[in-house]
Amino acid sequence: MRALLIDDERLARAELRRLLAAHPEVEIVGEAVNAADGIQQITALKPDLVFLDVQMPGGSGFDMLAALEEAPEVIFTTAFDQYALQAFEVNALDYLQKPIQAARMAAALQRCSLRHSRALAYAAAGVPAVAPTAAKKLFIKDGERCWFVGLQDVRLFESDGNYTRVYFDHHKPLMLRSLNQLEDRLDPQRFFRASRRHIVNLDYVEQVTPNDAGGLDLLLRDDLEVEVSRRRAAQFKSLASL
Repeated sequence: MRALLIDDERLARAELRRLLAAHPEVEIVGEAVNAADGIQQITALKPDLVFLDVQMPGGSGFDMLAALEEAPEVIFTTAFDQYALQAFEVNALDYLQKPIQAARMAAALQRCSLRHSRALAYAAAGVPAVAPTAAKKLFIKDGERCWFVGLQDVRLFESDGNYTRVYFDHHKPLMLRSLNQLEDRLDPQRFFRASRRHIVNLDYVEQVTPNDAGGLDLLLRDDLEVEVSRRRAAQFKSLASL
């Protein structure tokens, strides 16, 4: 596993290196000292795993994740315990409180190794092209709340000015990203641009009804309703094999 260390304290990064020396399966590919540096390093190095401090100059670890198009697996490392709930809400692999114990590090790496091995097994088995997209995650930060959401769990994206509302589970937070920006990274076989305001996950469409305007009315799971414009109706029928 290729790992990146992100912490503004040199001694903290050195301690991580010392702990990881006992785990030859982990290759440290780089270090970053703040959120902006971390974004650059993640984009350039594409690590499998990031050890991420929460409080750093210029932005928190959560702010950094929110700015990424796609985030790797994350293990939070911090001296503070008040961020633990927030860390697990974003589906972090683990939350290691400093000073980090060797046993806790080993347990966190074991979880990461299991996820990594599973992903490699899927790739070796020739999983259909849609699967890699399904495994991708979206990081959403709305106020003080944060989520790591698998794209396969998102029912609907809805434009709201300069923001996009994301519908998943029982949540519908706003994220500071346009619908056009999101559309570029979505699997077109699974996500359909129904109109200027909506992108729907076809897996959640339960009912399709023609409307008087020549378009289509979609009923999604949990009674979400979306209208497909007349211009896009033929494309939807072709994609959905109607």
